[in-house]
Amino acid sequence: MNTQAFTPEATQARIQHEGLRSKIMTAEQAAELIQPGFNVGMSGFTGSGYPKAVPLALAARMEAAHAAGKPFRVGLWTGASTAPELDGALAKAEGISMRLPYQSDPTVRNQINAGGMFYSDMHLSHVAPMAWAGFFGRLNVAVIEVAGILPDGRLIPTTSVGNNKTWLDIADHVILEVNHWQSTGLEGMHDIYYGTRLPPHRQPIMLTAPHDRIGEPYLHCDPEKIIAIVQTDAHDRNSPFSPPDENSRLIAQHMIDFFQHEVKAGRLPANLLPLQSGVGNIANAVLAGLNESPFNNMTAYTEVLQDGMLEMIKSGKLTFASATALSLSPEATQYFTTHLDEFRGRVLLRPQEISNHPELIRRMGMLAMNAMIEADIYGNVNSTHLMGSTVMNGIGGSGDFARNAYISFFMSPSTAKGGAISCIVPMVSHTDHTEHDVQVIVTEQGLADLRGLAPVPRARRVIEKCAHPDYRDALTDYLDRALAGGAPGKHTPHLLQESLSWHQRFVQTGDMRKKG
Repeated sequence: MNTQAFTPEATQARIQHEGLRSKIMTAEQAAELIQPGFNVGMSGFTGSGYPKAVPLALAARMEAAHAAGKPFRVGLWTGASTAPELDGALAKAEGISMRLPYQSDPTVRNQINAGGMFYSDMHLSHVAPMAWAGFFGRLNVAVIEVAGILPDGRLIPTTSVGNNKTWLDIADHVILEVNHWQSTGLEGMHDIYYGTRLPPHRQPIMLTAPHDRIGEPYLHCDPEKIIAIVQTDAHDRNSPFSPPDENSRLIAQHMIDFFQHEVKAGRLPANLLPLQSGVGNIANAVLAGLNESPFNNMTAYTEVLQDGMLEMIKSGKLTFASATALSLSPEATQYFTTHLDEFRGRVLLRPQEISNHPELIRRMGMLAMNAMIEADIYGNVNSTHLMGSTVMNGIGGSGDFARNAYISFFMSPSTAKGGAISCIVPMVSHTDHTEHDVQVIVTEQGLADLRGLAPVPRARRVIEKCAHPDYRDALTDYLDRALAGGAPGKHTPHLLQESLSWHQRFVQTGDMRKKG
């Protein structure tokens, strides 16, 4: 993007550090500073706060290099998923050698599954400390979007924080994109904590409630490391959410009934515990249901603030939400931006190593609600792979929350592909969350509370409560035959010759159900 599009007044308002204004250049000039083989850390988390111009210019460089017969690929590190201008453009240029820690772009996914790109799928809380420890190698350049630069060089974060603090700290060089679309009204809505350390120097993180502030509103970066500043005026690209379908509404109602039961039993307070919700239509349906439920004065400590939580804040049901990024539809983004004063003091954005920190999740006692691809009868959950080997997106932060939450929920419709796939299977084809971390499974059929149950009773409950009627008898038959002598052990009985046969049948015929 040509910097001539911005008036001197607009530039000075956004880039108040006089010395750094000398480093303003075009995206094309900035992209020239990124060399083949570099590891590049970029901002961005669930379609928010990612650089919009430099990645496109870098992709053009890669395409030109490839046309000339020269290799040009980089390692790409972010906070989580980004958008077509970043992941999509670099993947289309075949310019990513290694991707971490999370992705959702279809071109990236196709290249990973075709073996053309390596992908390290990681718990999001692990990324910053592992980067600091040097496990990923050297971070040559960071490309970070900010809303503005203060006179003393402090940076105003945007609609996501993600791993930005870490990339700014450890990168050899930094390129900043100052996005004029990002509202300067975001200033003060961030809590950037600079107290994390590597072992043996770690100290307790003194945060006990979602609204606690333990850091400061700004990011820091040594001005000497900043080698380029590019001005942009481009919006985030978050997709709209689909209206809740009947399955999503049923899942939401099962969740609300469960919460009411737990409050009545004295295992949850009347305003519940801090909510964590994964991204997606089912998660939004659950939040919409909570917004119409009898619960009040709720709070959230989560990765992303999505439409459902925004509506809960607007209605007053949710008093405070802590996250690392916004993940809003275009309409909700517009509302949030034009009503920032309404949300000031009720929304706080933090680095993902804090939003997903196991110590904090365990201390505050989250109600962790995440989506799954499939679960098996014993409660193991696959949230990343189709048919065992084809990756979808990644584990994201679901593992951070599931293992450390007060109650961990995994949700899905009971079937997919028009009933050809059962989302409750004898054995998951890939395990992301073991039975030890999964406490409640929910489908539109019902809710299975697995707490305190041994494996066989867990299996009975999952089949009874969560499996679709088309598959319930087959699952019961599998379990009964395993118990009757098909398996050498009766603790977690499996028929090894059949345990993945449902998946194999789908791969071969397009349907998990036996014909005839």
